[in-house]
Amino acid sequence: MVDHELDELKREFLAEAEQKVREMQTALTSANDPDSLQRVGYLAHQLKGSGGSYGYQRISADAAEIEKTVEGVDNGGLDAGAEKKIQQHVGNLRSEIENRARELSA
Repeated sequence: MVDHELDELKREFLAEAEQKVREMQTALTSANDPDSLQRVGYLAHQLKGSGGSYGYQRISADAAEIEKTVEGVDNGGLDAGAEKKIQQHVGNLRSEIENRARELSA
């Protein structure tokens, strides 16, 4: 595959990843709702796999931590520590996605 084709695929992935991170942030506003929390875990799972496939190990690692934290939550919802941890990893994802997109634009 020619480099510019791979770069285009990476751009598409990063655009989709950015949308998923925004959706995660929205879902976290009602993190005590089991469906919202499940959605965060699902989106993190998707980013974990596809981030690694494109060589974005940091995206994959942060998404894995989000997924792991969500899986560890009981039916009572997020406690303050778990929510803070997820928010930190979501912030890391946003930064990493922006940095990688900027690299592809240069």
